[in-house]
Amino acid sequence: MSANGWFQIGFFLLVIFLITKPLGLFLARVFSDEKTFLDPMLRPIEKLVYRLTGIDEKHETRWTEYAVAMLLFSGASMALLYLMERVQRFLPLNPQKFANLEPGLAFGTAASFTTNTNWQAYSGESTMSYFTQMAGLAYHNFASAAVGIAVAVAVIRGISRKETDKLGNFWVDTTRCLLWVLLPICLVGSLVFVSQGVIQNLKPYTTVELIEPQTVQVTGADGKTARQSVTQQIIAQGPVASQEVIKEFGTNGGGFFGANSAHPFENPTPFSNFFQLVLIFAIPSALTYTLGRMTGSQRHGWAVWAAMAFLFLAGVTTAYWAEARGNPQLAGINQTQSALQSGGNMEGKEVRFGIANSALFATVTTDASCGAINGQHDSFTPLGGMVPLINIMLGEVVFGGVGAGLYGIVVFVILAVFIAGLMVGRTPEYLGKKIESYDVKMAMLAILILTFTILGFSALAIIKPFGTSSISNPGPHGLSQVLYAYVSSAGNNGSAFNGLNANTMWYNTSTAVAQLLGRFFMIIPVLAIAGSLAKKRIVPESVGTFPVTGGLFAGLLVATIVIVGALTFFPALSLGPILEHLLMAAGKSF
Repeated sequence: MSANGWFQIGFFLLVIFLITKPLGLFLARVFSDEKTFLDPMLRPIEKLVYRLTGIDEKHETRWTEYAVAMLLFSGASMALLYLMERVQRFLPLNPQKFANLEPGLAFGTAASFTTNTNWQAYSGESTMSYFTQMAGLAYHNFASAAVGIAVAVAVIRGISRKETDKLGNFWVDTTRCLLWVLLPICLVGSLVFVSQGVIQNLKPYTTVELIEPQTVQVTGADGKTARQSVTQQIIAQGPVASQEVIKEFGTNGGGFFGANSAHPFENPTPFSNFFQLVLIFAIPSALTYTLGRMTGSQRHGWAVWAAMAFLFLAGVTTAYWAEARGNPQLAGINQTQSALQSGGNMEGKEVRFGIANSALFATVTTDASCGAINGQHDSFTPLGGMVPLINIMLGEVVFGGVGAGLYGIVVFVILAVFIAGLMVGRTPEYLGKKIESYDVKMAMLAILILTFTILGFSALAIIKPFGTSSISNPGPHGLSQVLYAYVSSAGNNGSAFNGLNANTMWYNTSTAVAQLLGRFFMIIPVLAIAGSLAKKRIVPESVGTFPVTGGLFAGLLVATIVIVGALTFFPALSLGPILEHLLMAAGKSF
């Protein structure tokens, strides 16, 4: 570890803190239908959209109608993407003549991008045409992010409103999110990326002659290996910059290239790397301020932000420490950082970014439901790789995905005030509203569906040949690979321990189901909580009211997240990364 590494981590968190208020205030104004500086340009476009689609922007709905609209929109979008993938070779903008995707991969990818997961069991530059990338995948990057933010705003309205059953209009919230929030930032952000060297074109791939021919080992159809001389290389390119910004800003994570943000065409400079990190946390952090603003309790919003920031710092500190220590099994090799070497565990990491930025990126991308990577999590040390696992297991509420992080942490807030109420022997309250059995049941349902999905699929995959045949590493690391696949899928993250071959019928199908359960069976109970809270009356505070605005509440919230989230998976972690760490320390490998 170095002072420079800690400075980069601290500076990143400072920038996130500084943009939280202005962006959060802007989001509050957009979704409260207040005037913004973009209204003169965007309001006419919004009205035209409503006129063409027949939407009544003044009509508000109950939580059930809001949920149905969200499900219909997501379902239709998913079906359209699946169809696009299945007929890809007949569509335009396919200079490489890529074939249609087979049904399992097409279904898994469609479910993945619809749910904001962006799990990729393929390499983008060798599978997807430009048309599929732009009209299919990039569209879903915008749409799934807008859905998440819209649901978060509906939840905030449920907390702030009283004695009503209306949460807003899904179509209006989604439209305003796309026009006012996502598109403007992405237009500017794309130009920033282009200025840094991220490519943007529609040209066919370029074939170049190697300066020095390379000899590689290949396996023939008969299974025999042979040496082959390679004299040419194909350089993939395409419309990358326009998709890179929404990949991060919408916490999507699916890269144009298989190497994702480790690829120099996606992430060429230290500034582009830092800009991507800021984009990932921007909206999730800002929504905590929006929560405080729209509920009339700004201190509560900052208390939630403080709890998230504490958990973020705990995760990045652990990851940085674990990776900087290196691998004790590399006996006799100097792994100390110096002016001549990066030091630590550099396996699977870009030398352009080093230990600190790799640990920071891994922590940020799994705190949020982004899943973009600038290094291979599969190559992290056992404890370093456990940090991304735990981040997702916590429900990705450490800032979390766009919208998903906010409504996810509201679930833990409900549980925290319920526990506080039990401790003092009175009915729990949240911002003046009594938390009753229905609210707690819905909160527990949202948490249990994730636990059931992750552990259920992992257990089945680890005892059956169709699951174990994809594992590249025996022993506890193989368990971690399988566990990470379903944690990432159910948590709608999309990153992976890439040693696992996920492009099989079992993993394509099971991870897709896990993604759909993790997305929509989380949203529906959360909207039910919002609908319940919106109907309640405001109860005046008394001496027995548990405050949700100070350090005591932030500490209780952190404890609830850790106990309910992390300890649920402790047995699985004990058999995976924890056991692997102990074996590594004892000098054993697999």
